[in-house]
Amino acid sequence: MMKKVPYMTPEAIEQDAAALLAEYAWARDVVVVPPIPLEDILEKYLKLRIEFDDTHSLFGIRRLGKDPDILGAMFFDESRIVIDESLDPEERPAMEGRYRFTLAHEGGGHWRLHRRYFNADPGRAGLFADPLPSSVICRASHTKEPAEWQADYYASCLLMPRKLVFAAWNEMFPDGKSRVIQPDLPVKHPFVEVPLTAWEVCGHDWPESVDDALDRIARPLAERFLVSPIAMRIRLENLGLLLREVPHEHLLACA
Repeated sequence: MMKKVPYMTPEAIEQDAAALLAEYAWARDVVVVPPIPLEDILEKYLKLRIEFDDTHSLFGIRRLGKDPDILGAMFFDESRIVIDESLDPEERPAMEGRYRFTLAHEGGGHWRLHRRYFNADPGRAGLFADPLPSSVICRASHTKEPAEWQADYYASCLLMPRKLVFAAWNEMFPDGKSRVIQPDLPVKHPFVEVPLTAWEVCGHDWPESVDDALDRIARPLAERFLVSPIAMRIRLENLGLLLREVPHEHLLACA
């Protein structure tokens, strides 16, 4: 069972992530630009130690399938982050986006948002009923838990700060307008429409999915911020820059 954490609004989480970036920029006398210097922030400013290990063996939990369920862990009393070795970007460069998000989840989200609850009760187990006290084990299967959602949202705000994302978006699209998947019926709206493309495979047309189309738009920004296209797409959707459909599309089409 997870230890309960108080509710936090998305705005409060984003404000703390922005505060961390501002604190780091002031302390290091630098201007923060994408990609966010995450390891420098965590290691040199927050004084956290980052290690790689086989997290399933570390906690004595069986690995099911080829993908890890335990992506990382935070040891509060040791100021130490352990990331599953499968995410090591030096060994697997394709995992750099997933690695940076997991690192921001641990060192940003859990350390900044949840450390106080452990410190208030250091004799008890951490946020999860895990084998080791004073630790948070972050499992892919627990992403809907409140503490995990908070840490995920924090990671998103830390790696893709609102102001920097809007600035990059306006560079990529000088019109500054949001993009929306082209609706089935013509409706009036202020957005720029994105048509779904199709590929011919073995004589058959395979239409692009909505997620693939949104990822296609997000990919250049994902590369700039060193995050996965999925992470950037979700951030852009949360910021209202990417839309799956025109708001109230069905009402507008009937007008």
